[in-house]
Amino acid sequence: MTAYQGNSPGSRRRRSGPASTAARSDKRRGSRRAKRHPKRQLAGGLAALAALAAAGCAVVAWQPSDAKHPAAADAPGVPAEHTPPASPGPSAPTPSATGTSSARAEDPAPARTSGAGIPLKGPGTFVTAPGESAEAGTGKVLRYRVEVENGIDVSAADAAEEVERILRDPRGWTADGHSAFRRVATGPTDFVVRIATPGTVDDICGQYGLDTGGEVNCSVDRNVMVNLKRWELATPVYARDVTAYRALIINHEVGHFLGHGHVTCPGKGKPAPAMMQQIKGMHGCVPNVWPYDTEGHLITGPSVP
Repeated sequence: MTAYQGNSPGSRRRRSGPASTAARSDKRRGSRRAKRHPKRQLAGGLAALAALAAAGCAVVAWQPSDAKHPAAADAPGVPAEHTPPASPGPSAPTPSATGTSSARAEDPAPARTSGAGIPLKGPGTFVTAPGESAEAGTGKVLRYRVEVENGIDVSAADAAEEVERILRDPRGWTADGHSAFRRVATGPTDFVVRIATPGTVDDICGQYGLDTGGEVNCSVDRNVMVNLKRWELATPVYARDVTAYRALIINHEVGHFLGHGHVTCPGKGKPAPAMMQQIKGMHGCVPNVWPYDTEGHLITGPSVP
């Protein structure tokens, strides 16, 4: 579209001399021709108006094929649809700094992502991993589900397989001699392992007064909340072994569900306890993700108030 530009004041002044006289003469001749052919002039004028109207409509209707509504680019995520279970779990709500990955999407709006490509907020709805596992361990069997938030790039089935592997490892909590685990997809459960976006973890943990700050996991009521950021990226200490760090997340948060509190490093060069907030620093300990060693001894340290 061309911008309209008005005439300057100087262009409106009357001109005199031969050129002006000739112009007036041409004007009179034009007037006589117009009187002789009024229908032809009217048709030409209507055609010009039609052309202008068509051009104006084309300008109004055109938009780039990738144009977006200004509000759509920063649309907020859908609120979480979490309803806390009626009965409390065996441990008090405990925020964790173990430090951070689902299934079919329900066509949510495009989520904003962090610099690492992790969605900051999902729809707050979950899909349950299908199938079930055999019992692992001896003692009271704790039934659990594995769920992942809709719209994130993590397979529910793969996540469930990974959680099963961690909970049945002989260095895990089954080594205490009285904890056993069985994954289910339906029926009553004792706890649920949920992998979710940072914003959804914040929402669910925040319902119990915990501030996870978009960064860490938590264990509240019967929910073992796993921050997608930590599940996918781990922490600097475990950046080259994300699989190991996922074991630390599950062992730490399930440990809270079982009633274990935070501890700190027992001494320089010793294995870091699984119940230590390793994301806050190793304090001289060496990396370790299991509650027990290969000989069945609990790896622990001084309690943290």
